[in-house]
Amino acid sequence: MEKMPMTPAGFDALKKELKRLKTVERPAVVQAIAEARLLGDLSENAEYHAARERQGFIEGRIGDLEDKISRADVIDLSKLSGEIVKFGAIVTLIDEETEEQVTYQIVGADESDIKQGRLSIASPLARALISKKKGDSIEFATPKSKKFYEITAVKFS
Repeated sequence: MEKMPMTPAGFDALKKELKRLKTVERPAVVQAIAEARLLGDLSENAEYHAARERQGFIEGRIGDLEDKISRADVIDLSKLSGEIVKFGAIVTLIDEETEEQVTYQIVGADESDIKQGRLSIASPLARALISKKKGDSIEFATPKSKKFYEITAVKFS
């Protein structure tokens, strides 16, 4: 069973979603199924089939969240430091062709949001950055071409 690195905030978000699914969503869908059964013939009852489909989704998501929580390796970012890019690092890059600067924090897969500057540890770009340091250049293959970045800063907050 492979551990999944994540931040405390990401871990808390998973726990909150799991709690909501178990305490709010699951009882609501059970109630919807019970009400739909009262409407009669289940073979042609759209409300019943929709509620059962929703129940399947909720149960699947609960199982997925429980698995992720059990495999979580929660990393306290306040204890991280150094000059080498690793999980939790905030990395500033400059595109060597366009001189465009971007900054990403390397986080767990379920926490990633590229628009918020949160890059999944499992992404190809993050994998290319791991173990590098300020001043290093990396080559990163995109679907269309190869990009070249220089690491201009590595910090931990």
